[in-house]
Amino acid sequence: MNSHLVRMSSPIGRLEIVANDDAITAITIERSGMLPRDDDAESPNDVARLAAEQLEEYFDGDRRSFDVPLDLSGTAFRRSVWTALIGVAWGEHTTYGELGAAVGKPSAGRAVGGAIGANPIPLLIGCHRVLGSDGRVTGYSGGEGIPTKLWLLQHEGITLAA
Repeated sequence: MNSHLVRMSSPIGRLEIVANDDAITAITIERSGMLPRDDDAESPNDVARLAAEQLEEYFDGDRRSFDVPLDLSGTAFRRSVWTALIGVAWGEHTTYGELGAAVGKPSAGRAVGGAIGANPIPLLIGCHRVLGSDGRVTGYSGGEGIPTKLWLLQHEGITLAA
């Protein structure tokens, strides 16, 4: 399958959207001014353009859900966590424990955290919506880390514990 690439600006930094012929395979948020495929020429297709359009609408506050096809590559466990995350809507949040219970592994908090950290399609799969059991912000592997997560949570109006 062919690989397609689109970059776009966003309030949290440049985004790199990667797709195969049929679905999105990865999104990367710029970190320290860099994207993994900065040296590659853009090669857009319809699905990558659609993702960029929907993400722009999300950042403008006009879109609260996505309907872009996704191609999730990973272990069955990771895919189950990512699929459960897709069900956490705009403005809602969940915890590592709740996600573990949702995928039938209530005591697998660390493994759930690993799956979340390995999410290849952040934003479309809202891993920023996962908080600690006490409602506090934990880590975030996208963009500049916790500041990026805090921006996304605030954008969606998600209230944090004090």
